[in-house]
Amino acid sequence: MAILYEDRSILAVDKPAGWILGPDDWQHTRRNLSLQLQDDVREGAFWARSRNLKFVRFIHRLDGPTSGVMLWAKSQGALEQYSRLFATRGVNKAYLAVTDGIPPEKNWRRRDAIGPEPGAPGRYRVDPEMGKEAETNFELLDVSGRQALVLAEPYSGRTHQIRLHLLASGCPVAGDELYGKRDDGGLGLRAIRLEFRDPFTKRPICIDAPVKDFCWNYGFRVPDRVREIASRRDQAPALPRLDQGSQLDESADGETALGEGDGEYADQPPTADPARRAPPPPRFAPRAPQGPAPTRRSGGPGRPNSGPRRPSGPR
Repeated sequence: MAILYEDRSILAVDKPAGWILGPDDWQHTRRNLSLQLQDDVREGAFWARSRNLKFVRFIHRLDGPTSGVMLWAKSQGALEQYSRLFATRGVNKAYLAVTDGIPPEKNWRRRDAIGPEPGAPGRYRVDPEMGKEAETNFELLDVSGRQALVLAEPYSGRTHQIRLHLLASGCPVAGDELYGKRDDGGLGLRAIRLEFRDPFTKRPICIDAPVKDFCWNYGFRVPDRVREIASRRDQAPALPRLDQGSQLDESADGETALGEGDGEYADQPPTADPARRAPPPPRFAPRAPQGPAPTRRSGGPGRPNSGPRRPSGPR
């Protein structure tokens, strides 16, 4: 599990698919990432001890099957400040989604209200009468057969928001066993970017997760649209980072379980985009092969059938 960004207040990791974010006392799965990292801090695992960490808590949530950028606070004060940042529209979020079916438009927006599905714990639905407001912008990036690669930018943080808004668009996320059809390759949804202004220093921060491996797993090349965004950030001065390029070692165990929400604590649209900075170099991206894009392969790094592995130390 790669560390994508680190400063004195937060740690951003590339969350593997298959790890949930349950309560600290929830023992129904060994893939509770929150409990695992807190245990590492208490037990003095090398990655935590080398940073003199005494505290680690997740600031926002990703679904269990969703991979990508996730923030963790390194103190109670940081947790409070960053939780407020999410709740007051201060974070821009971007995801890549692979859909079963082709969207009818190049660019579109969904504003369907979302609420829990009665009698079905863990499931949500579009509910225009009782649901809470939700908004997501979508952009079609590429098409391969009957699947599409879509950029999703949620302006609110409802549980399963992206998945339900794509379902309502007639193109559910690939591998979504809750709202579509099961796929051995896992859920085709990855959190690729967080942008915000540091609540302490007021500096603009942009954190990116590698996307090449995710795209190639489904037979897509990295779209020009994503390259253009990264290129613009490359022209901005990089902010200082601690321990750039470090990783957490992992070892396999546990059973797969679903988590709570591809949304976060934020319930309102974020503020205007902050200035961008150069992203850290990807560490899991494979070399770009020659010739046409490969056909999709099942499994792959961080997918449930290969199993996310237990974080236990940097390398």
